[in-house]
Amino acid sequence: MLKTRLIPVLLLQNGFLVRSEGFRIHQILGLPLNEVERFNEWNVDELIYLDITRDDNYDLRRDDHKVKGLGDPLEILDAVAKTCFMPLTWGGRIRSVADMHARISRGADKVTLNSAAVISPELISDGATTFGSQAIVVSIDACRHPDGKAEVVIDGGTTPTGLSPETWAQEAERRGAGEILLQSVQCDGAAGGYDLELIEAVTSATTIPVIACSGVGRYEHFACGVRAGASAVAAANIWHFKELSDRAGKRALAKAGIDVRL
Repeated sequence: MLKTRLIPVLLLQNGFLVRSEGFRIHQILGLPLNEVERFNEWNVDELIYLDITRDDNYDLRRDDHKVKGLGDPLEILDAVAKTCFMPLTWGGRIRSVADMHARISRGADKVTLNSAAVISPELISDGATTFGSQAIVVSIDACRHPDGKAEVVIDGGTTPTGLSPETWAQEAERRGAGEILLQSVQCDGAAGGYDLELIEAVTSATTIPVIACSGVGRYEHFACGVRAGASAVAAANIWHFKELSDRAGKRALAKAGIDVRL
């Protein structure tokens, strides 16, 4: 039986690492290379970088020698991949197989597709055919309406699609996705735990691994995500604000009887 993976998600906006809340509020935390160097010393299983930049502005606003010349996301990926010694997934601004190739050739082990996959679902199939399903992660952002119904949203949570998360996950699997990264708009940055109902719905509808993300505020939340059906548990903000989050997270999972790599 495969061990449950613990995965940090790092958000990039205009070349900076940011903290996200509700997909709308973004607080600058620092530079993209500092964290990967730290995670190399930590006990995490994979690393996911998501570029959520909405324009082409990558002004890092400083001449620090470590980041000098990092003027676009591919240059940032080059620098990250040189110092990352764990499986690396890269997402954001990927709209073609050529974009996927550019990321994988620069050191990404997997790519994540979100808005472009909804707009052009054949992109999933083309990517799986070219690189293998194991390299294609479909990221699903879900927004819950006042009536409790969840809907897939794209464009950073701003555009509704009319798709249910479980239906879209099934379509992504059918087209060759090897994994789902599942995020909740309402839970993002709220620190109240995962949307367990959402996780249960998607994992029940698919057979490929689902990475649960959004909402972790306490280490015990990780185990809740696994019990809801997730094959891997991820978080973003907790890694920036708590020391030794990898060890505490793994201990919490192990204490809950979940098999993890210690």
